[in-house]
Amino acid sequence: MSDTPAYGLWSLVILNSALFIFFAFTFFKPKTKRDWRSFGAFSAFLVALFTEMYGFPLTIYLLSGWLQSRFPSVNWWSHDAGHLLEMMFGWKANPHFGPFHLLSFAFIGGGFWAISAAWPVLYRAQREGTLATTGPYSRVRHPQYVGFVLVMFGFLLQWPTLLTLALFPVLVFMYWRLAVSEERETAARFGEAYAAYKRTTPAFIPRLRPSQNAKRSPA
Repeated sequence: MSDTPAYGLWSLVILNSALFIFFAFTFFKPKTKRDWRSFGAFSAFLVALFTEMYGFPLTIYLLSGWLQSRFPSVNWWSHDAGHLLEMMFGWKANPHFGPFHLLSFAFIGGGFWAISAAWPVLYRAQREGTLATTGPYSRVRHPQYVGFVLVMFGFLLQWPTLLTLALFPVLVFMYWRLAVSEERETAARFGEAYAAYKRTTPAFIPRLRPSQNAKRSPA
């Protein structure tokens, strides 16, 4: 682990925030006010994350006394020490190859895949005035919100901070509220067709085996 502090790199904060926000934008393509609210909240999470990752390590600063007393062999002001889970569980090699860091890639990649795969299905359904029930929508009713949560959880595994840990449940609750609001509007528009889809397709957590009924658009 490098002993050289690597914070105060505000250009990297801006670059990484802009890059990942733009990357998410190309997957999600927000159009409605509700879309922009969910996307804005996700963007705020990313800015908070990269501010601590490259700008100022607020979490390390606030917990430095406890961390140094519990883990005296770690230089908590080095950049690698920001991978808190690897450090606290005693990972001695490069933290970028640690188990939590590698697992984070699976969540982040899976989240972006869910957002990307759901968008064309939803866009086509909106253009045709039908329900989105194929692709990821055959497994869960809100795959894009699930995708955002997976990405955020992945980043928490990779670089946990007090601010992002506090933001995470708030954003999850916000996405749940948005999903409830969307379902109310969709049910009013599609009636029994949506009720049938809702009975066979879970909201957020997919079943081990997808419902065959959910793969077909309700009549």
